[in-house]
Amino acid sequence: MKHWIEAARVRTLPLSVSGIILGSFYAMSQSIFNWKIVIAALSTTLLLQILSNFANDYGDGMKGTDNADRIGPKRAIQSGVISPKAMKSAIMITSVLALVSAVALIYLAFRDTNISYSLFYLILGILAIFSAIRYTVGNTAYGYRGYGDVFVFVFFGLVSTIGVSFMVLRTVDPLLLLPAAAIGFLSTGVLNLNNMRDEESDRKSNKNTIVVKIGGAKAKIYHYFLLTTAMVLMLVFAVYFDYYKDANPNEFNFDIYIFLLAYIPIIRHLVTVYKNTDPKKLDPELKKLAISTFLMSVLISLSMIYFFTDILLQVYLYFTQQN
Repeated sequence: MKHWIEAARVRTLPLSVSGIILGSFYAMSQSIFNWKIVIAALSTTLLLQILSNFANDYGDGMKGTDNADRIGPKRAIQSGVISPKAMKSAIMITSVLALVSAVALIYLAFRDTNISYSLFYLILGILAIFSAIRYTVGNTAYGYRGYGDVFVFVFFGLVSTIGVSFMVLRTVDPLLLLPAAAIGFLSTGVLNLNNMRDEESDRKSNKNTIVVKIGGAKAKIYHYFLLTTAMVLMLVFAVYFDYYKDANPNEFNFDIYIFLLAYIPIIRHLVTVYKNTDPKKLDPELKKLAISTFLMSVLISLSMIYFFTDILLQVYLYFTQQN
């Protein structure tokens, strides 16, 4: 069980649900919410992430990419604690579970509406399962051709955030594109950081990630672009939401900007990457950036429903009554 948990790469799971949380709470800010849809969406997303991690372990392990030259933690197949046959079975089982969860989610969201929505999301779900597996598995694995960044941006950012919001609201608010893209850029930043750490071993294994293609120096610039763009987009979203979505547009709502606290670890991370000369030291930054992304999504999600204002009000009333 310990080895399977390690193969599932638990530290990546908070990152995968960031978009779901943000999209769900955006719907709640519009006074519409459905816990059943949110729970099913979280289940589907987590299963897809675990599937991707299993497939990545299998694909890189069978191709020999996970070898002694690799800097990160040893993978299950690489170390021999899980056999390729067992991992392949786990991929098949997780794929089925992800599909079942996706079908349940689609049923909960669209059972009383036009079937075209259900068909669209079913195709999207199947595509997500296929993409999770084909990232490193097979002779034409797109992760080995530098397209992993596109997959992460689309599915972790746009699809997860806007997808769950549409399931609840039945409409796409263009404003949501801003935080969805921000989550996508931050998630892509985590992948890019992983690829910067593994640049040398990936190059030797012919895994042509973007980092391998452009080199470590330019990969740093690319990393700065991803994270700074994400922070700018999230700030623009907050300002727009504060001014146009609030009942009192002329009143400054400080709580919507609480998410700026998450900028502190992200900026510190950027400084660390800027100063870094040893790829080994980038490994701890993966967890930090993933958690920072999750923290940002949670803070801005709670802010959209004025959670912090309510807390402060309750604290104020409590102490007022005590006095």
